[in-house]
Parts: sequence; structure tokens; C-alpha cells
Amino acid sequence: MTRTLIHGGLVITASDEVHADVLIEDGRIAALAAPGVLTADRTIDATGKYVIPGGVDAHTHMELPFGGTFASDTFETGTRAAAWGGTTTIVDFAVQSVGQALREGLDAWHAKAEGNCAIDYGFHMIVSDVNDETLKEMDLLVEEGVTSFKQFMAYPGVFYSDDGQILRAMQRSAENGGLIMMHAENGIAIDVLVAQALARGETDPRYHGEVRKALLEAEATHRAIRLAQVAGAPLYVVHVSAAEAVAELTRARDEGLNVFGETCPQYLFLSTDNLAEPDFEGAKYVCSTPLRPREHQARLWRGLRTNDLQVVSTDHCPFCFTGQKELGRGDFSKIPNGLPGVENRMDLLHQAVVDGHISRRRWIEIACATPARMFGLYPKKGTLAPGADADVVIYDPHAEQVLSAETHHMNVDYSAYEGKRVTGRVETVLSRGVPVVTEREYTGHAGHGAYLPRSTCQYLT
Repeated sequence: MTRTLIHGGLVITASDEVHADVLIEDGRIAALAAPGVLTADRTIDATGKYVIPGGVDAHTHMELPFGGTFASDTFETGTRAAAWGGTTTIVDFAVQSVGQALREGLDAWHAKAEGNCAIDYGFHMIVSDVNDETLKEMDLLVEEGVTSFKQFMAYPGVFYSDDGQILRAMQRSAENGGLIMMHAENGIAIDVLVAQALARGETDPRYHGEVRKALLEAEATHRAIRLAQVAGAPLYVVHVSAAEAVAELTRARDEGLNVFGETCPQYLFLSTDNLAEPDFEGAKYVCSTPLRPREHQARLWRGLRTNDLQVVSTDHCPFCFTGQKELGRGDFSKIPNGLPGVENRMDLLHQAVVDGHISRRRWIEIACATPARMFGLYPKKGTLAPGADADVVIYDPHAEQVLSAETHHMNVDYSAYEGKRVTGRVETVLSRGVPVVTEREYTGHAGHGAYLPRSTCQYLT
């Protein structure tokens, strides 16, 4: 194997910022040293640039079946877009259907991903049917490296678990070391509000946000926390969008509980103003949890600064406006839930650095290091240190770009951030030492990405 040297850049990790050269050998970081000390067969000039770990997006949904259709990104197109955006690892969600074994769902997702990914990938397991056999299977999956399980307090009749099922799964995870991930919304109450809104003729996309109330996110978050406390299990709440839900997480963490929260760029940069866009354009922004009024954003940013929220993932689940989002014309409840974003996360969070919301090291912490630690991938992923996989991004902090569907690489016909000007851009991306984006040219290929068995959560107190 050739030795590659990344020379002249500012190396940024969650813990340090240092001008150093990075030596790569056999797909791993071999050394970091003062500039000019190391030599190699090939040199990449990073002068004036940041050298950062590849992003870890711990919440994506490639090819997810939802609402009578499928997420429009395949594992091939979605991981290619992720690479373009500086993300070198995703953890996607395999789905157990009701009446099906966990293994059947996991095998189906392995079949979708194998040989198709441009970057490395792992799986969480969506648990839709808690029973004695499912609980036994959870133990087996943890042993083989699928160490996190998602449950839903929303979507009755599809993914929904009741409190008893949730408690049983949490009790099992307390024993086997797995981490329960929770979609915390009171789906039973929401369905009542949906039916009432439709009966009043309130069918436009903006009503999606109005019926999925922040208080019902907070109530479910509180309930999930207390169930986890009863079970003696850690809890990770996905896509936190509301100030009231952050308050519940903050209170639990102040009590010393192993409770963690994730938010997503859409909640930090978009709002109900987007859901209210005329001519059905608001359908582009329908996701669950929903976008909130803009005043919630300050509380989310504060949660990220104080570590009451630990991770920013995308919940990337794209549906084209034409032919997919349009399924909900005349009935907002039939709009497929999800936004595209896997390509935009690292850039949007760098813009947050530019805007003064977070520091550079916090950017890397919430986008790379903590997701890797939370889901058992650290220090192989999420940092730049000897022995770590050489997942490295050369990032130009001064380049300006305009986010647009015309220039993005996600397989979806709109951008949730259309026309937004950001400062900072990915220039070169290495995955295990192999260039997948080289000076803004795609040089990767489907099948390079390897499946990642994961250890258990490394972030527990």
C-alpha cells in the first residue's frame, strides 16, 4: 500500500485543533506529526484548509418503505451523496414488519446495501413487534454488532409500540447492552387530532405541524424517559424538535440518567414558515417530528452547546415532490414523511460555526465523534488518531456555495435548503484512505463501503 500524507492543514477533532501533517498507511491513520517531519509516496496539499474526520450520520433511511412508496435514495445514490457532503459513515435502519422476525428485516436490509455503498455503513433495528421471540433475537443481534433498537410511540398500525412493549424491550436492552432509540410523539393522541383537522377541511401541509403538537412530543419524551428509568436502561431520543422536549431531556440528565438527545439540521434551520409555503410547496417540508415555530431553534442550539443534545443526524428520508409528496394533495396525512439532507449536514453545521452557534471542535463532536461513541464505532470512526480508519475530509472553510437541487447529488427533485448560501465546502474525501471525492470530482464507486458491526454504546456515564 502507498503512504499518503495530508500536508499543511489545520487538523480539527472533538478535542484538539493543531497544525499537523496526517500520515495514512494501509487505510488507517499511521501518525500525526509537526509539518515537514513525515514523508510519503503521495502528498495532498491542505494548506489553508481544515483536515477533519469523516462525518458519522447515525440516522438515515435509504429505500425505506413509507406511505405506499419508498424513500427515493438507494444505498448507492444515498451513500454517494453522503460522501459528497463529507460523511463517510452512515447507520441506517433495518425494519421489522409486524409478524416478521428481526432477522428477516435485517437480512432484507443487508441485501439492499451489500455491494452498493460508496462509504461504510451499519444498521440499527426498528422493532415493530415486541414478543418473546423478538426479545430473544435482540440478544443475538447485539452479539453480532447490531446494538441499537428503534421503537415508535407514533404511527399506530405501522411501527407503533405501546408502553408495555416499550418497557419489555427496554428491560431486555438493560440486560444485553443494547440502546433503545425512541421516536417520541404521542401517536394515539395525534391520530385523533389528524381526524378532527381533516373533518374541519384543514387539509394543507401546514396542518401536519399543527396537529403534531410540541406538547405531545414532550409528553412522549417524558414517558419514554420514565419507562427507561424503570427498566434501568439508557435511552436515545431521535429527532428532537421542540423546546419542551429538550426541557424533559435536560431534567433527566440533571438527575444523572443515561438519556441522550439527537436533533437534525431541519429543526435548526427550517420552521413552520416552510410548512406554510403556498401551492402545496409546504409538502416538501413534511417530516415527523414536524418543523416547529422558529422560536424553538434557540433552545435547540443551547441544548447542543450545553450537551443536553449530543448528536446532529439528518433523518435523511427523501421523497420526490413530483409523484411522491403529491400523494398527499387534499389530505396532509397522506404526504410521505421525510426530508433529504445527508449531503448538507456537515456544511450546515459549519455555517453554524460561522454564525457563532457552536465552536469548530463542537462541530466535529456532534457530527463525528459523539455519534461514533454513541453507537459503538469509536475510535475506528469519528476522530483522527493513530489506528483510526483513514476517513478524512479536506474542508475549505472559505469557499462559498448555494445549496440547490440543481447541484446536489441526492436522488430527489428538490432541496429543503434551496437558495441558502453557506460558507464552507468539502473539497476531498477519503474513506479508509481511498479517495471518494477528489478536488470536487467523484472518484468513489459502489461496493467500496464496508458493513460495520458495532460495539455497544460508549457514551454511558
